[in-house]
Amino acid sequence: MSGFWLNEEQEAIVESVSRLCAQFDADYWRRTDETGDFPEEFVAAMAAGGWLGTAMPAELGGAGLGLIEAALVMQAVTQSGAGFSGASAMHLNIFGPMPIVRYGSEDLRNRAIPRLMSGEDKICIGITEPDSGLDTTSLTTRATRTNDGYVISGRKVWTTMAQRANKMLIIARTTPKDQVNKATEGLSLFYTDFDRAKISATVIPKMGRKAVESNSVFIDNLEVPAGDLIGEEGRGFYYLLDGLNPERVLFAAEAVGLGRAALARAATYAKERVVFGRPIGQNQGVAHPLAKSWAELEAANLMAFKAAALFDAGRECGAEANAAKYLGGEAGFHACEAAVLVHGGMGYAKEFDVERYFREAMIARIAPISREMVMNYIAERVLGLPKSY
Repeated sequence: MSGFWLNEEQEAIVESVSRLCAQFDADYWRRTDETGDFPEEFVAAMAAGGWLGTAMPAELGGAGLGLIEAALVMQAVTQSGAGFSGASAMHLNIFGPMPIVRYGSEDLRNRAIPRLMSGEDKICIGITEPDSGLDTTSLTTRATRTNDGYVISGRKVWTTMAQRANKMLIIARTTPKDQVNKATEGLSLFYTDFDRAKISATVIPKMGRKAVESNSVFIDNLEVPAGDLIGEEGRGFYYLLDGLNPERVLFAAEAVGLGRAALARAATYAKERVVFGRPIGQNQGVAHPLAKSWAELEAANLMAFKAAALFDAGRECGAEANAAKYLGGEAGFHACEAAVLVHGGMGYAKEFDVERYFREAMIARIAPISREMVMNYIAERVLGLPKSY
């Protein structure tokens, strides 16, 4: 990225992904939303194109690109009309395995990463728990050491793709909280088999993105080999921190892409829909909300790619990544809301797709961190205000 525009390689990435996504039209995504069928063909096409390995190291068979390029890929997916139904189907593969890459043993990296990039292995990530929410240090899932490794028992919630996964990245407490100096210590990260004899996953019916399920997961004495531990025992929380900023940037870019898809639909409809002898887009009451949405989306996009550029340069980007997630989520939602309202009653009809975009737009406002926690971070880390919780 040179200044405020893409270089030739990055433009080629966007063009290639957009061209691939064009093979999967609105009918395809409408059908997955209605049936809940996972978009197998889409993910297979993205894997065949090498896009699941965008940010994975070249020595492991990935493209070895940065967060900027990964965000461009994911934004092109949502902007194509696939929305979060498309993005979430591959989102976990983009930066989710990064703790394995950075901290896993050579054996674990070689076992895990190539198979994730090819789509042979399907991953889910177990972090959030019913009683701890965003307070990861208070999780109660335990990993007890044995002669051969560990035994994990506990609960996770909002675990995406647990119905399909054969692998799981999971954090569990290996040292009780009352036996460590800091609450962030004593948590360990594992990448292991999703053994359905020891793990049950129950789908959570939800508002949108039906094709990519979320689950409540119960783990009962899951045996984990010692070689599936990532890095050092007790350091898992710190390994996860490395992936938080990239995840927030990806959500921001995806939300902007979704908002752009909705805005394009709305602008087309506003030019074609004639009422009282004139296109409705000629009325400022219709045009101005769309113009405002464009401005909000572009501003959020600048923050997202500033955060990505800082990350790729190895510089601190926490404030920018959090701000990007907030701004992207809000701008995407407002654009989708405006698109529904421009369509009037037809905005409520599935055939125009904007109602699906509107439902999916809530995802980036809620996950992976609440708006309120973003505000807390900026208030404390940027403005130097006292901690409020």
